[in-house]
Amino acid sequence: MFSGGSNFIKDVDGVFLFILAVSVLLLVLITFLMILFVIKYNRKKHPTPKNIHGNIPLEILWTVIPTILVLGMFYYGWVGYTKMQDVPKDAMVIHVVARMWDWDFTYPNGVKTDTLYVPVNKAIKTELESADVNHSFYIPAFRVKKDVIPNKKNYMWFIADQVGSYDIACAEYCGLKHSYMYTKVVVMPEMDFDNWLIATAKIQQNTDSIKTVVPK
Repeated sequence: MFSGGSNFIKDVDGVFLFILAVSVLLLVLITFLMILFVIKYNRKKHPTPKNIHGNIPLEILWTVIPTILVLGMFYYGWVGYTKMQDVPKDAMVIHVVARMWDWDFTYPNGVKTDTLYVPVNKAIKTELESADVNHSFYIPAFRVKKDVIPNKKNYMWFIADQVGSYDIACAEYCGLKHSYMYTKVVVMPEMDFDNWLIATAKIQQNTDSIKTVVPK
């Protein structure tokens, strides 16, 4: 909890903890009242039941309090969701294609990889597209997930704030090898990332040149 590698950790985990705390509180309260009523109003102490026609203050209380709690959950979640939709203007755009059963990443300079490489502390916008069926781009450590739907463009953004390697999974059942649709997002220092991007571009350009020269 509150550990991971992106700017959305506190918002997502905060909502989770808030909902968990409310749920535990209600569980304890309801359980306590159930036990209390079983003991206080058991048949031995009250052999003749008494009909209760209603209690307006209680009915207002158990309507208003849950409504406030639910609205609080909604507001807390909505604030975090709007942050996830508001992409910074200086974000680096990486095109992501999902297919059965792998991920392809294309960078602004044309480099293509099957592993996502990003610089630390830099806003990254992933443009999501499916080549076949429904997928879901999910980075658990970053607390971000977006559906990738055929014939529909979607996007997701994040800022990776810790250098390291993190899992990427498909969170939507997409076929027989759905469980194998894993790759990594590798977060690098910005200078290392820039050097990697330039070097990889040269390697891929040379490889493409060789392919065009060598006869089939």
